[in-house]
Amino acid sequence: MDYPVAMDLERLDLLRELERKVLWLSSWTIHHANHLRPKRDGLKVGGHQASCSSVVTLLSALYLDALRPSDRVAVKPHASPVFHALQYLLGNQTREALERFRALGGAQSYPSRTKDADGVDFSTGSVGLGVAMTLFASLAQDYLRAHALLPESEPPGRMIALAGDAELDEGNVFEALLEGWKHDARNVWWIVDYNRQSLDAVVEDRLWQRIDTLFSAMGWRVVTLKYGRELEAVFARKGGDALRDWIDACPNSLYSSLVYRGGGAFRSQLLRELGDTSGIKELLDEHDDPRLARLLTNLAGNDMASVLEAFHSVDDELPTCFLAYTIKGHGLPFAGHKDNHAGLMSPEQMARFQAELGVAPGREWEPFEGLRRPESELREFLATRPLARSGSRDREAAPVPVPDAIATPPGDLLSTQEAFGRILRDVARRHEALAARIVTASPDVTVSTNLGGWINTRGVFDRRERGDPAGEESSASAQKWRISPTGQHVELGIAENNLFLLLAALGLSAPLFGQRLLPIGTLYDPFISRGLDALNYACYQDARFLLVATPSGVSLAPEGGAHQSVLTPLVGIGQPGLVAYEPAFADELAALMRFAFQHVQADDGSSVYLRLSTRPVAQPARERTPELEDAILRGGYWLVPPAPGAELALVYCGVVVDQARAALEALREDLPGAGLLALTSPGRLHADWLEAKPGRAWIDTLLGALPRSAGLVTVHDGHPAALSWLGAVAGHRIAALGVRDFGQSGDVPDLYRVCGIDEDAILDAAARVLLERRA
Repeated sequence: MDYPVAMDLERLDLLRELERKVLWLSSWTIHHANHLRPKRDGLKVGGHQASCSSVVTLLSALYLDALRPSDRVAVKPHASPVFHALQYLLGNQTREALERFRALGGAQSYPSRTKDADGVDFSTGSVGLGVAMTLFASLAQDYLRAHALLPESEPPGRMIALAGDAELDEGNVFEALLEGWKHDARNVWWIVDYNRQSLDAVVEDRLWQRIDTLFSAMGWRVVTLKYGRELEAVFARKGGDALRDWIDACPNSLYSSLVYRGGGAFRSQLLRELGDTSGIKELLDEHDDPRLARLLTNLAGNDMASVLEAFHSVDDELPTCFLAYTIKGHGLPFAGHKDNHAGLMSPEQMARFQAELGVAPGREWEPFEGLRRPESELREFLATRPLARSGSRDREAAPVPVPDAIATPPGDLLSTQEAFGRILRDVARRHEALAARIVTASPDVTVSTNLGGWINTRGVFDRRERGDPAGEESSASAQKWRISPTGQHVELGIAENNLFLLLAALGLSAPLFGQRLLPIGTLYDPFISRGLDALNYACYQDARFLLVATPSGVSLAPEGGAHQSVLTPLVGIGQPGLVAYEPAFADELAALMRFAFQHVQADDGSSVYLRLSTRPVAQPARERTPELEDAILRGGYWLVPPAPGAELALVYCGVVVDQARAALEALREDLPGAGLLALTSPGRLHADWLEAKPGRAWIDTLLGALPRSAGLVTVHDGHPAALSWLGAVAGHRIAALGVRDFGQSGDVPDLYRVCGIDEDAILDAAARVLLERRA
């Protein structure tokens, strides 16, 4: 189908003029940052002029013609200056931000939802993740539409990624592609900037065949944009078939070299290989070297008419991969050079480039300087673009009501994992307004992370009604998985990257789609490390979700070291955009889940990470008073307060509470004033300690119950560094117990003994601290 504007030569000419301006502004922005802005530290600012130039046509066609307001785009990281230049022309970006590109307060090096102010839809920068994010955003949109949370009158937005071809080396892209096939993803466009050059090398010649095969196998349409209109016209002439065959067979490395060396090099190569082919010499004689270079580099991804026709030819919901052949450095002096990835034009090259584009010195930032159409026409055209002066792209969403209290599940002996399942099932039954906005997800560990009760109540999501085939055949299973568009659990394959990207998409439903969801993702705690890059990516763009990781630590004893987490408490402390808790008791968890549902919705909130365990512990018989709940949320409280002048206190976090209680009971025979401090969030306490005035943090208040001469013994089923910092708060002597090596198979008593976190290890540490104190 022809692009409807292809015959509208006026519109096409305007777009081509603005495309020239985008090339100039993106190149100038990088040049200004590196050559003209003062450098106080003397370091190269950086930027990627060649990577920008290859996508100028693709992004200009999107933002100035093809995009609808409901569409969302992930722009490849190195094309940030192109995106910002387009927003500058559309009235959404300031000159000051461009002048401060890669400086504090300026346009960011890579597009950022939270740091840029000109309407970034998806942060990019961690290669490959932004591409996959668009697929999961399409699933989030499908979920909202299936639950009647988006108006049927509004067509679904297209989730679009502009990807560098080297991004397809990232495994997470193909993990996402397979998951998208399982869930029948729709309204996804992946536009591949196939410039065949990566940071260090020229891309393998046969890659395009594998891209085509992979996407087709996953049910995607593949639209190949290879040759532009000028080359296509030449191919129709005598000798054109031979010329096409020659370009098709030309190795990427040779073609890139010829692009850099110019028309003369192309001429020599063609005369050598095709000189006796009828029509070739005539073609070469008609073109001087500059014109020949332009002709033989007329690839479709850099040809506005070809790109527009391709984009407007797709008018259905089938996921589509546009494989757009481009030239890295297109229009710049180092086009095709194998080392151009981080290359910068020299001042002399920039001066020639500026003269070629007709930009007068001193008017480099003027939006319409050097263009061949009247400024009034260009301004009028830009004003009609759907994204012109749109301001923030984020939508508003009403808060989800959270009940005043969430009940503590009954039981004298409970694990926090079991308590989590019971609490969520109770929410599903008793708090409909809250439950209706919860959506859970898990990478094939749904039952083993105690989501079964929730799913039995709320069902599994799919765009088609599928019932529960397994349940229909046998009534023996406790899991009744009714699969339908109204289900509220998304079942994923075993790929933690996919879980975190789905949580990111669901956790951005409010700003992206104007409807708030409360996502809960469950996984095994040790496998946070598998998806850590995607978790960081989700937090970086301020996605909001509840992460429930269980089982944790060596307490998952028989499973062995591959399933026993050690470092995850440090992730909870150090990861921005994530507040971590590790409760020991069910009443703590109930308070924390209510807090989490509020915190993920707060303007100053974040995502929440709960580190849970399968090991049952004896539950305290107590009332969950407002004072206790406040202390739980702040990160800690005295389970057994110390007596005035106490010489020692034990400090525990999480499931090792029984070992700490047993050790305290033994110690109090000789030290009746010893106390037991319960920590629910080392990270929350640590952040508060760093930010508060000296002596005013909550941990200062807690440890203020002890004299400075007292000793501390901390114990944690995790790395001891998560608690060892407590010794610096008030100068207490400290012995920090935890897990510092890989685990192994065994039972809990043996592994706690081997790792030095059992009752005897606590008592030994207490003796050492007391001896040091009294020495």
